[in-house]
Amino acid sequence: MKSLILKDLYNIGHNAKSMFFMLFVFALIFVPFSGPEAYIIASGVLCSMMVMTTFSFDDNSKWMKYAMVTPVTKRDLVASKFIVLLIFSGFGVVTGLVIGFIGGIITGKVDYSNMSDILTLPGIAVVGFIIATILGSLSIPLLFKFGTEKARTLSLVSFIIPAAICFGVYEILIFFGVSFTDQLQLILLYCSPVIALAWNLAMYKISYVIFSKKDLLYS
Repeated sequence: MKSLILKDLYNIGHNAKSMFFMLFVFALIFVPFSGPEAYIIASGVLCSMMVMTTFSFDDNSKWMKYAMVTPVTKRDLVASKFIVLLIFSGFGVVTGLVIGFIGGIITGKVDYSNMSDILTLPGIAVVGFIIATILGSLSIPLLFKFGTEKARTLSLVSFIIPAAICFGVYEILIFFGVSFTDQLQLILLYCSPVIALAWNLAMYKISYVIFSKKDLLYS
């Protein structure tokens, strides 16, 4: 398992400079206009998409076929992709938190003398991590099912659908007079890790079922 994770991290390491550049460009766009909060979440989602790049490397090198003649199991291979997703998402929100905080001070979006402003950003980072893992995990079953090329387009759709559903539910609740008080938001924040865990476990099981049915040696 450890070797599978390190393989993906080493492969992505070659793109580290490009990713930092993209995060810097995102900072110039989001922080001055939308604030560091939006930037932190965007950074997590952007980095979670790197899991698709690991599949591209695997496809180009025919890694999956090679892995099946080694002691690596399909269960380990699927699990490693989800662990890598967690690492990428964590890297994204932590980097977004640091750059967003600095950019927020420079642009005046964050008052470093206001403790409330400072304490809000780590909470946003937790939310960003949860959103990134949920959206990123949606793409993994598609990648196992359809391969990198077809899954890229479908993954974009899979990112849009949950956002549309959440927005629709929010609008419905507002229509029926449900008020999102600070207490309700705090409850949702505490429940969100459990929801994210359950979601990722479901995506893992779906991914494993899809991958376990593939005969890679003869495909």
